[in-house]
Amino acid sequence: MRNVCFSPAGIFGLVGISREAGARISALAAALMILIADRISKVLILHSLSPFDTVSVIPGWLRIVHAENPGAAFGVLAEGEPVIRSIVLIGISGAVLVFVASALWSRNGAFRSAATRFGLAFILGGAIGNLLDRILRGTVTDFIEVYHGAWAFPAFNVADSAITIGAILLLFDLIKPHRANIKEGIAPK
Repeated sequence: MRNVCFSPAGIFGLVGISREAGARISALAAALMILIADRISKVLILHSLSPFDTVSVIPGWLRIVHAENPGAAFGVLAEGEPVIRSIVLIGISGAVLVFVASALWSRNGAFRSAATRFGLAFILGGAIGNLLDRILRGTVTDFIEVYHGAWAFPAFNVADSAITIGAILLLFDLIKPHRANIKEGIAPK
């Protein structure tokens, strides 16, 4: 009987998929799960709350709201001409998606670490979720609001959270020393 490792690479190895392909499939599955969670959460908000309704989750700190953002992050470009704004935001989002998807699918050794792969996958899933909103409805549905007293952080959604977590994973991977470099006495790139 063969020993089986229940990591994605071990499971994919059982069905004849290489470790590299298994890592890519795992990252794409993570992106798909983020996209599904984002779509479901936004549909629930759209059908449960009217615009600007709020539901307190942790009084004084966290609430669920229904906000529609026609602009980019933090409402940037929200006041611009709608057609130009849509073209710019969809164009930029599309370009980012192409870059992230190609980086994820790349055979380049720079994208082999799990933190980088999953950072890119989180960004991909989140970017697709917000792009779908923008294409289908012209706005992005935001619903999580952190606040205290008169201060409130701009409302955000699952896709925004995934993009932020993905960026943190990429940053973490960029600044952490890589073991191979330390063992060989080579300075990290």
